[in-house]
Amino acid sequence: MFSQFDSQTRKRLAAAISCISIVGIGLSLVIPLLALRLEAAGFPGHTNGLHIAITGLATLAGAPLTPWLARRLGVRPLLFGAIALGIAAMMGFAFCADYQLWLLIRIAFGLSLTIIFVVSEYWISAAAPPAQRGFVLGLYATVLALGFAIGPALLSLTGAQGLPPFFAAAGLIAAAAIPVALAGAEGAVTMEGPARPNLRRIFIASPVALCAALLYGAIETGLNGLLPVFGLRSGFSQSWSTFQLSLVALGNVVFPIPIGLVADRLNKTWMLAFFALFGLAGALALPALASDRSTYAAALFIWGGVIGGLYPVGLAILSERFRGAELGSANAAYIMMYSLGMMIGPPTLGFGIDLASPRGMFDALAVLFLAYLAFVVTRGAPSSARRRSRA
Repeated sequence: MFSQFDSQTRKRLAAAISCISIVGIGLSLVIPLLALRLEAAGFPGHTNGLHIAITGLATLAGAPLTPWLARRLGVRPLLFGAIALGIAAMMGFAFCADYQLWLLIRIAFGLSLTIIFVVSEYWISAAAPPAQRGFVLGLYATVLALGFAIGPALLSLTGAQGLPPFFAAAGLIAAAAIPVALAGAEGAVTMEGPARPNLRRIFIASPVALCAALLYGAIETGLNGLLPVFGLRSGFSQSWSTFQLSLVALGNVVFPIPIGLVADRLNKTWMLAFFALFGLAGALALPALASDRSTYAAALFIWGGVIGGLYPVGLAILSERFRGAELGSANAAYIMMYSLGMMIGPPTLGFGIDLASPRGMFDALAVLFLAYLAFVVTRGAPSSARRRSRA
């Protein structure tokens, strides 16, 4: 299907998807790396979660400014600047032994990630043909998930000690500039929209989609930071504890394209409800399966792949609902809601694992899935016309 697009569309999509996916490799290496460092230093789970949430705070502050920066500087120069900031943050982590100062470095890292994700996802949404938007976003989710699968595997090779893992992450972030440079000015898109998105109006127009981003931000960031901690406290080795993240990410490699193809044909709001229900069931069942490593691995793979549909399907709903100038603002709002999830999820999962170690992390996830499921059912219960207006 990708070959059916014209050459300019292929160039735009290839550049944006490649850039964000390479960054995804570095991100998926860094988040568990920092969590393992804090765990080894004796920090409790909730402190570990709060450290992760600082990145979400930086995203919340930076997302509404990104459309304005992109209009002033241009999409490609802004991406280059964000990549440089990310590399600098990696060097800060590598050479700073003060974990309190890491909070400040996380702010810089969070701003870098915010710009890269807001601009790249807008680039993808704006370039995707409307009739194949679900497929394109599923393809994006697949390639990004492949990056997230590679990151923990690289961490298993480099180890969590010393400078090599930070240097590896910095190199990956630097490599993200290559597809942006190769795309050239003609391959880029223009970021439109007001300097600050009207989050309230966008939320009223599409609350279910935006809350999907919030839920997924809580799940993804919480799991990246604390699933290895769950593994260690369950008796897994360090390598197997990080390998869990690769299983979740590999599920997100396999499932998003089929999910995207289905989303082009079915009601996307009720697909989100199904993902929440499936996530709830898995969160309740997975801790009991941990004693059987093979069964647990297969279940984690499937569970991670299915719930990964939350993000691209929610983004596809937004791409249908908004056009032109509004799309840039809506995408920034989507990232802002994801960042709120980043702030809510890790502390929630951290407190859960402290209260009932180790299964409390999955119990906390179950509560989040249940809350979102109730919200979708409530918002989706009225007539189909009202569902379309609010999705």
